Amino acid sequence: MTRARGKDAPWFAALLLIITAGILSRAFHSGHLLLDKYLGDTLYAAMVCVLLRLSSRIRNIPLAAALILLAIESFQLTGIPAALSRSDHLPIRLTARLLGTHFHWADLLAYALGILPFTFLPPTPRPMQEKFPPTTRS
Repeated sequence: MTRARGKDAPWFAALLLIITAGILSRAFHSGHLLLDKYLGDTLYAAMVCVLLRLSSRIRNIPLAAALILLAIESFQLTGIPAALSRSDHLPIRLTARLLGTHFHWADLLAYALGILPFTFLPPTPRPMQEKFPPTTRS
């Protein structure tokens, strides 16, 4: 059973606003470290929560988002994203940029702040399973 489009419309609008704000936070610099660096990380975490809300049946969105973001941040410790950022191929460099190239503990705090509002929302409702009557063979 598919979800009604109207129920997801606010989430798609929120996703669009978060992505726009995230791009603007990286494009324009205020001179304040908290705004210039960590606002984008906070919005990135919120974006992951909204994407999970829209695309999955995970009930505990904040926990799932925290685990995903911790995995991405831990992956940066391998040095692989930093190496990818030096690639000659633009898609690979963009992927490295999206993942981030350097581990910072403060990023985890920014992610927690982005996830925090989602802890106050009710769990993601699971779609009802359609029940079919048993088939009889004649």
